[in-house]
Amino acid sequence: MPENPTNVCRPDECLAEDWLGFLGHRWNALILWHLSDGPKRFSELQHLLPRISPKVLTERLVALTERGLLLRQVTNGYPTEVSYRLSRKGQDLRGLLVQLYDWALTEEKLAVAGSTPDAA
Repeated sequence: MPENPTNVCRPDECLAEDWLGFLGHRWNALILWHLSDGPKRFSELQHLLPRISPKVLTERLVALTERGLLLRQVTNGYPTEVSYRLSRKGQDLRGLLVQLYDWALTEEKLAVAGSTPDAA
């Protein structure tokens, strides 16, 4: 891994910056987080993310599916049921999300305890 990844390429050509920008969207990582414990229907995701509008949830699910992070499954029947689950690529990201969660939890515990981590 390069010592300074920000110097590897220009921002408009950098794959890492592209993915960080995409995952940094307000809802993308949260949707992936909620799907990390198994498939969910649209209505379940709406319940888990009460401040997201149906329009934005639809847009985010489409974008995550187009990026190959989600799989959309339609079950024939009446009524038709649509669910979303992590693809293999999305499951690979799960580890990063868990690391971020663990880091945030540690930081919160430090803040509550009133201690500060050592300066780098």
